[in-house]
Amino acid sequence: MGNLLRVLNDKGPVPKVDFYVDFESAEPTDAEKEVYSKVSEILTDAPRILEELRSYKGAGESIREAISNPQSSEHQEKAWQMVCPLVQQLKSFYEYALSLEKAVCDILVILCLPTMAAIEHLEKQQAITKQLAHILDFTLAFDDLKMGNPQIQNDFSYYRRTLNRRKMEDLTSGVASSSDQAFDLPDDMANRMSLFYANPTPILHGLAGATSQLLKENSEITLDLMTDCLCTTASVCRVINENAEYKTRFQSEETVIFTLRVMVGAIILYDHLHPVGAFAKRAPIDMKASIKIIKEHPSCADGLINALKYNTKHFNDEATPRATKTLLST
Repeated sequence: MGNLLRVLNDKGPVPKVDFYVDFESAEPTDAEKEVYSKVSEILTDAPRILEELRSYKGAGESIREAISNPQSSEHQEKAWQMVCPLVQQLKSFYEYALSLEKAVCDILVILCLPTMAAIEHLEKQQAITKQLAHILDFTLAFDDLKMGNPQIQNDFSYYRRTLNRRKMEDLTSGVASSSDQAFDLPDDMANRMSLFYANPTPILHGLAGATSQLLKENSEITLDLMTDCLCTTASVCRVINENAEYKTRFQSEETVIFTLRVMVGAIILYDHLHPVGAFAKRAPIDMKASIKIIKEHPSCADGLINALKYNTKHFNDEATPRATKTLLST
């Protein structure tokens, strides 16, 4: 699984790392198998979810026609019949996001136990480290696709407005529409979904909330342990990309981009959880080196740089060094 070389990090108490994580082929140890099996089942659906989101076109044209022709029952019904299956799809995305929140917490409960340091956890428990990496990679991909598709929020808003109107019409007429009964989100679910899709980075926001709740519920897991795990994950990904010998172990060039995305995902989640954030001068993440390694890969650099600038919580803080802001803006 690779040899662990520890070197004290001159930025703070979190050690610098230099070891290889097999993100392509790591297999679970006996201690990991239970969680690994559960999370693997969830991750099986990740490619399908991303493909469905990528191909999501929305009901924009039908909705515009319905709004432009408020007295036309034909246009109203056409828009309604178009939007209902789309909202069902949005519901499945939301439910999948909830399953990821549970999966991340299950993984972190193991990787953040105080029985050993974060670097030891990540080297000895590489299979679930790989799964955490896949969730972070999925998070960046999903949130990026969602941000680029405003039709999602438009569809859901239209659905809620129209459903409320149709319910009022049903009450007035005393006859419930069969099409409304076929798909009617409970109010609490609709409210949660509305908040979810209103967020520019909904899965990242959900993961930050779920991990914060984990800290409240599990006295063994502390904020320091969790942020150590995330910054070590980011450092592992950076070091693997800086080390030519490590990179030769990759079976696919796509794994290089994968590790860069995981590095950025770990930094962003760290930044949302840590009260000072990832950009402060004394933060244990080598931000300059991380940005440098990203810029060496033009095919993904713009997207990952933008994620660090716009999806983090503390980038615009006064404590962020001017040099770091300049590096991310050039």
